[in-house]
Amino acid sequence: MSEILRTRPGWRSATLQDLVFFQRGYDITKAEQKPGNVPVVSSSGINSYHSESKVDGPGVVIGRKGSLGTVHYVKEAYWPHDTTLWSKDLRGNHPRFIYYFLHTLDLKRYDVGNSNPTLNRNHIRRLNIMIPEYRIQDHIASILSTYDDLIENNRRRIQLLEQAARLLYKEWFVNLRFPGHEHVTITNGVPEGWEKETIGEVAPFKYGKALKKDDRVPGPFPVYGSSGIVGTHEKALVTGPAIIVGRKGNVGSVYWSKDDFHPIDTVYFIETEHCTTYLYYALLHTQFINTDVAVPGLNRNLAHSRTLFIPDDMVLALFEQDIAVIHDQIDQLTKYNEALTQARDLLLPRLMNGEVVV
Repeated sequence: MSEILRTRPGWRSATLQDLVFFQRGYDITKAEQKPGNVPVVSSSGINSYHSESKVDGPGVVIGRKGSLGTVHYVKEAYWPHDTTLWSKDLRGNHPRFIYYFLHTLDLKRYDVGNSNPTLNRNHIRRLNIMIPEYRIQDHIASILSTYDDLIENNRRRIQLLEQAARLLYKEWFVNLRFPGHEHVTITNGVPEGWEKETIGEVAPFKYGKALKKDDRVPGPFPVYGSSGIVGTHEKALVTGPAIIVGRKGNVGSVYWSKDDFHPIDTVYFIETEHCTTYLYYALLHTQFINTDVAVPGLNRNLAHSRTLFIPDDMVLALFEQDIAVIHDQIDQLTKYNEALTQARDLLLPRLMNGEVVV
């Protein structure tokens, strides 16, 4: 901790257990979970919901197994999973301050696991730290929360825009209420002037290339797996824009990357020359079938055999035009969030080490 704080009024020497006391979470399987609104917080965050809570909010949860040292803030009552440690006693401190403070500790350093990363609470509770009085905690939490609230608001706006784009596709190409549909004859479900072609004919899938986590060098290019972006790398394998489709694990997941990227071997990708935003939304509405037993998998030949509508040029151009407006808004909000995140992450350690006085 910064020497500045040792002489700054309102801060005192302490240990981590003076700031917060952590308790191990409670085991529950997906099969045991019943429909409800209570978040189940695992080491990777909220992945499911249950009908029963174990802990009242607000609270702070850190990853104990798997996603080691991750930090999550929960406002409402929740169920902390066995893969986590949860804040049983906040010691009278501000919960949001604790949440932000824990981000500065790099808890991954205290891994005691062998094959599976594990955090032992006994190894961190006596860490020497500096704690400010509640008034300062509240001020710091308020400053940082302003950034997070803006980021979350923008995320919700992005989700609404993405939903609007999907509804537009559904209205035009599933319900077939596209501009001018009243004057178009539909035969056997196909509007006049449209065609049906297979995915393989329109946009053949290419295989991603293995890139183990230990082999990745953090850089400007996103690394895509079947669950989305799983890291970054110094080199790209594919030029954007391009479409990514889950091959192993999260079968049939679909992602759009406007930037260059590296697809790993759990995904297929579609090259730029075959990519359109229409194709992206068409694939989002395509039901891909798992063809493997042990590990979910998508057979390329089977995926290639699925058929798609190919609209006439006028309808396609109108759709691409309307979608471009939505995507421009999404891109602007995404860039804004990136800037907010960078500013918050730069400010956070400076607030905690005394460089910025509050």
